[in-house]
Amino acid sequence: MPLAPGPHLELLHDALAAEAEGQRLLLAGQEAAGAEAMLRAAALYRSSWEAAPPASYGRLIGMLKASIIGGQASEPAAYVITELQRSLDCPAQTLKEAASSSAAASYALALAALVRDEDTLAGAAADGMRTGSPAFQRAAAAIAALAERDPGSYAAAVGAILADFEGREQHLTGVAIADTALMLEQLADARGMAARPRSPLLPANG
Repeated sequence: MPLAPGPHLELLHDALAAEAEGQRLLLAGQEAAGAEAMLRAAALYRSSWEAAPPASYGRLIGMLKASIIGGQASEPAAYVITELQRSLDCPAQTLKEAASSSAAASYALALAALVRDEDTLAGAAADGMRTGSPAFQRAAAAIAALAERDPGSYAAAVGAILADFEGREQHLTGVAIADTALMLEQLADARGMAARPRSPLLPANG
């Protein structure tokens, strides 16, 4: 559901602009400046979430993606868990079931669980993402592979994500829509998985 006009929507637009700038900087090899822009985007997503009722879990997803790419995701992951419990009005032990009613809530939960090395929860939350859009379904496959620590399945899943980006030529429009691939690369590195994305969308890491 689109957000109603207000300061929260302005903050969301600022977050998207900061995220796009962070992507451009990272893909140009300016890692420190790119990470700083991503963390600024994460703070703006969080401010937008806090400025209005939780009508869209996409802001939590955006906050956590940007935090992961920026390299400072531990506290944001804990925040996402707390906010999901609050907005879904449920205790921790029933959070997975409550989040399954929304593909976006499941996505936010899956990312938070991966950051916290709660792989069983991440895999279960990824199942809740599969009722969402094709993009959510592709991300769910990659998250499930990371949770299972399966490099082969991960490489295939992230390859499908990159093929979708490239098929729609989003990387040629001036704002590289590479946030999902960049985020997954960070999460794969944290798990020591050999399979890593390779694409014109991504920096040529060694």
